[in-house]
Amino acid sequence: MDKRALVIGASGGVGQALAAALTGRGYDVTGLSRSGDGLDITDEDSVADVLGQLEAPFNLVIVATGVLASTTGPEKSIGALSAQELEAVFAVNAIGPALVLKHAKRLLPRTKPAVFAALSARVGSIGDNGLGGWYSYRASKAALNQLIRTASIELGRTHKHLTCVALHPGTVATPFTQDYPQHKSVPAEQAARNLLDVIDGLTPDDSGRFFDWAGKTVPW
Repeated sequence: MDKRALVIGASGGVGQALAAALTGRGYDVTGLSRSGDGLDITDEDSVADVLGQLEAPFNLVIVATGVLASTTGPEKSIGALSAQELEAVFAVNAIGPALVLKHAKRLLPRTKPAVFAALSARVGSIGDNGLGGWYSYRASKAALNQLIRTASIELGRTHKHLTCVALHPGTVATPFTQDYPQHKSVPAEQAARNLLDVIDGLTPDDSGRFFDWAGKTVPW
């Protein structure tokens, strides 16, 4: 089967780098984004319409979308929490990727190897949370992890060769993270190479798991 990849969020820093790296590895890449294609992952009608125009199959689908916050930045305390912020961040970080997976299911082959990967974050790990804060972002990524884990069980029954995973790319030097210089970052191109190296090493036995950029398991 020809190597075909679908990158959701292809106009972002990591998404652009992933699309370029995949092209360099011989993939036929389809990149989708809000700015380039009108894909609003928080609107199911938009997801269904845009993905419904694609021709199957894709043996790699990567969701590279995400937001740290929608307004003033990640909350440092419970007092800064608002329903509006939670809703907005969950819409992009958890609901959006879940809608993509729902409508990308038909694009994934049932009888041949394929990978569905969504970019999560280590701060979404409940077991690894020793600092607190960042309520909306942490909770939305934890929700994403659970959605990926749950979908992997269902899809494993119909897509025997599918690997469905959450991936932590590390802190990537993009506008997404420029306000947090205290976190050591890597260029988007390096992050993309790291993530694709991890993906290349996955098997269906890894489906439903959460890996970092070095291929190490991240605790739930």
